[in-house]
Amino acid sequence: MNFIICEDEDIFIKNYKKIIDNFMMNYDIEYKIHIFKGYDEKFKKIAKELTGFKVYILDIKTNEGSGLSAARIIREEIEDWTSMLIMITSYCEYHYELIGKRLMVLDFINKLDEPERRLKEDLKICLKSYDSKPITLKYKYKGINYNIALKDIIYVEKEQDSKRCIIHTNEKNYYINGTLNEILKLLDERFIKTHRSLIINKDQISYYKSKTNQLFFKNNESTYLISRSFKKEMFKNARVVN
Repeated sequence: MNFIICEDEDIFIKNYKKIIDNFMMNYDIEYKIHIFKGYDEKFKKIAKELTGFKVYILDIKTNEGSGLSAARIIREEIEDWTSMLIMITSYCEYHYELIGKRLMVLDFINKLDEPERRLKEDLKICLKSYDSKPITLKYKYKGINYNIALKDIIYVEKEQDSKRCIIHTNEKNYYINGTLNEILKLLDERFIKTHRSLIINKDQISYYKSKTNQLFFKNNESTYLISRSFKKEMFKNARVVN
């Protein structure tokens, strides 16, 4: 999970970070907090390029830009309608303006009305959404739009003598243009590149047979595409048998 905080007052940044850290300590979920003090180009860049499940905690009014404008960019320009948006401000008059923009905001928190309690409640909702809503890989191939749940992807392999790759799922296989490195950027932290020709989903691993350097998936498929430099990683990411 990625938490993106945009707030220009240090005391509030410290409070939000503490609330998130204390909340996430109760869950075995990898997360990272990204902090910005304004809606600058760096903020826009991370909104466009950061993968994984995102929770935005946005101050509506900073010295460098508006949270309302940032929310519109996230939803309408970047076309990200899955990330969670939490707006925080001491300017209550923005509440009705925000509702009118129809940007699917999770909550509008008043800084002067128990913001810590409200934020904790919102984090619980975000976690439920993280657990229940499959994050997807969206792309276009030969004029057709595809939307594949990441949890369903077993592995992605490079097609020989081609500029495309093959996405393997239990249901069927899909083609996608691009290199493995380009595709890896579209995936989240559950995916790792084990070989120059293969990306695997760690959640789909059954076990690793060290004697033969063979990785088995939950659907009983297997692969020998585990590079020498990556063998040590198998002991961290898979059940190992001789």
